[in-house]
Amino acid sequence: MTKKAERTTAYIIETVAPLFNKFGYVGTSMSDLTEATGLTKGAIYGNFENKEALALSAFEYNRNLLLKTIDTKLDIGVTALDKLFSLLEFYKQYDIFTLPLGGCPILNVGVDAQANNTQLAAAAKETIKDIEGKIALVLENGAKANEIHLSVPPLQFAKQFYTMIQGAIAMSTMTRDRKYLINTMTYLEYLLKQEIKK
Repeated sequence: MTKKAERTTAYIIETVAPLFNKFGYVGTSMSDLTEATGLTKGAIYGNFENKEALALSAFEYNRNLLLKTIDTKLDIGVTALDKLFSLLEFYKQYDIFTLPLGGCPILNVGVDAQANNTQLAAAAKETIKDIEGKIALVLENGAKANEIHLSVPPLQFAKQFYTMIQGAIAMSTMTRDRKYLINTMTYLEYLLKQEIKK
């Protein structure tokens, strides 16, 4: 692939990623894509096999932005609690972070794709597992370093922890009230201090 072709492909993905995320796989039309990119249908499909391939690339683009940010937040601080508090601070501002992405890619694609695109649904599910795994690793390392005490396995705690985060995102999205994010993250900070802090 030439440099120009690579740049065109990257441009298409970056431009259409928020559209697919906001309007869904079925809800994003070819005219939406051509209008946003300023390219013809032929030019778009010269870079992608079909709409499904483009939608998957668009999701992966948003997913990678999210995972990279989560990695950065979980790298802040020394102790496991420092890292988890850093993650919760990020999620207090999650609606602002996801604004240019067209909303939360996990919530939007995860729900939208269930009925109409098995590949996208599987990619969203895989992303959830990735994030839960990252949180579990922080917990496991914290327990090994004797910084925290867990009464359940790290992955089990991580799954419940992330379920509450994602639930707050869903409620905040549906009600357009960011207090769901802020209040839930504040509660999770309290929970960490009460439940696992040594």
